[in-house]
Amino acid sequence: MKYLFFAISMMLAPLAVHADGFESATDAVKNMGVGWNLGNTLDSWTTNTYSSWEDQEKCWGQPITTPELITMMKNAGFNAIRVPVTWFKWMDGNGMVAEQWMNRVHEVVDYVINNGMYCILNVHHDTGSGDQAWLIADETVYQNTKQRYETLWHQIAEEFKDYDHHLLFEGYNEMLDIKKSWCFASYAAAGQYDAAIAQSAYNAINSYAQSFVNAVRATGGNNTYRNLIINTYAAANGAGNWNSHLTEPLSKLNMPTDVMSGHIAFEVHAYPNIQNLSNAKSEVNDIVNKVKTYLVSKGGPVILGEWGTSNVDAGEGKTDYDIRRTTMLNFCDYLVKTMKANNIATFYWMGLSDGWARSIPAFNQPDLAETITKAYHGEDFQGVYPDVNDVQFDYEVVYNGDWQELNLYSGSVIRLADYTGIKVVMADDTAIDKLQVKIYSSPEGYKPLTGIETLVEFDSSMGTTTQRITLQTIVGACTATLREAKLIKKDGTEVELTPTVFWGCSVNPVPRTTGINTPFITEAEDGAIYNLAGQRVQTLSKGIYIKNGKKFVVR
Repeated sequence: MKYLFFAISMMLAPLAVHADGFESATDAVKNMGVGWNLGNTLDSWTTNTYSSWEDQEKCWGQPITTPELITMMKNAGFNAIRVPVTWFKWMDGNGMVAEQWMNRVHEVVDYVINNGMYCILNVHHDTGSGDQAWLIADETVYQNTKQRYETLWHQIAEEFKDYDHHLLFEGYNEMLDIKKSWCFASYAAAGQYDAAIAQSAYNAINSYAQSFVNAVRATGGNNTYRNLIINTYAAANGAGNWNSHLTEPLSKLNMPTDVMSGHIAFEVHAYPNIQNLSNAKSEVNDIVNKVKTYLVSKGGPVILGEWGTSNVDAGEGKTDYDIRRTTMLNFCDYLVKTMKANNIATFYWMGLSDGWARSIPAFNQPDLAETITKAYHGEDFQGVYPDVNDVQFDYEVVYNGDWQELNLYSGSVIRLADYTGIKVVMADDTAIDKLQVKIYSSPEGYKPLTGIETLVEFDSSMGTTTQRITLQTIVGACTATLREAKLIKKDGTEVELTPTVFWGCSVNPVPRTTGINTPFITEAEDGAIYNLAGQRVQTLSKGIYIKNGKKFVVR
């Protein structure tokens, strides 16, 4: 018996040592610092069938993710990236993931890990309110999808089983019930509550969470100890007192049974309305109190996996950042400091660097990025925040056939009577006779380009309102280079627009031509400072400069 006990002890010893060396979920949440979501990228999807991962990754208007983008985030002070991934477009009926999609996900995860950052990898729009969502908080649906779901997580876990504690898995995103209810389960049912639907939803969430833990742990290796994250129903945070069921997503969530103690974290999301800053701050405090009461008490730390503000589109694509900048910065400062003080990690959703700013890479909201990272690290923190406004580029648009379209404007309804028209400026005249501006109104308006710079005036023949204005090809496949597009208000104010793909084309940023045809080449002197035009400078003002072959920013 003594020898049997010794043998068993020796078998278990490596397990204990490895477990001790793999940080707990609580430590991971503290050590990951402040984070950002790589949103609308690997999580994007449409009903189209894509032959390549590139088409899928770009289908919501974001460029292909590069290592340089993640490095920029690291240099700005972010130490963690949440990588949302939508899988179902690349899965067969049995849940097997196409190799090219898994390989691309692996590449992006490596961009994060190779920067020494924490990475959260999840299952994203396989849940949610879209008609394609197959993970639904319902007991019957769970039974029908259990094997497929566990098969998916088995593959993900096998792919990354040798990665260390910097990689965390998140089982599912914002999972909803059969009524697609937000706030709490069955909120969208008749009478705004149905006890049977709600109970089924909460039971299903707990079942999915347990399946996730079981599937990952079964793959062994570092997955035996990997920190795992489970979300509340709809990732709801329980804040508010307008309904007695608001805290149910938290109170009904169980800590899954796990062979490893202390390696599971909880996640919630938050998008407060900040028009009243005092109320918004109170909501932040309420979230902290609710998650401590209902989640931390169950034995796991909490991650605010997505956060931002509720006003994401107030017309012409404007957000709280555009409309109430000072309030937005004050709110973000308060939220990050409050969450840090309460050991809750924060991952800002999507903004900061958006659209083509990511391909430069640069920030289109540099002051917001700075506010967030300094709120976490302190006012003395010296991050690097390259500003997209300091970089000039054009948009190369490749049309693949007749009538294909690039969005010049796409968003909330605007009244045409409030505007003189839309100005379209091309970089050259190579495709002017092949393009027209299309105004989606009733009736629709069509105006050909008349030169390198064209002002399409709005008139009564185009109807009264629009939600979309495009640049459309009329002669089949061609390539055009757009310099800028602006809506011109009646008072002369110009509203700069960011072009995005509508359908049938692709768009890529290209360096703007400077007009210098034959550069003068000389050897750069060590320690000398140059501007982006290659001119040596002695006095520095705000902008981007080059020293010893590397860019740096003066603010």
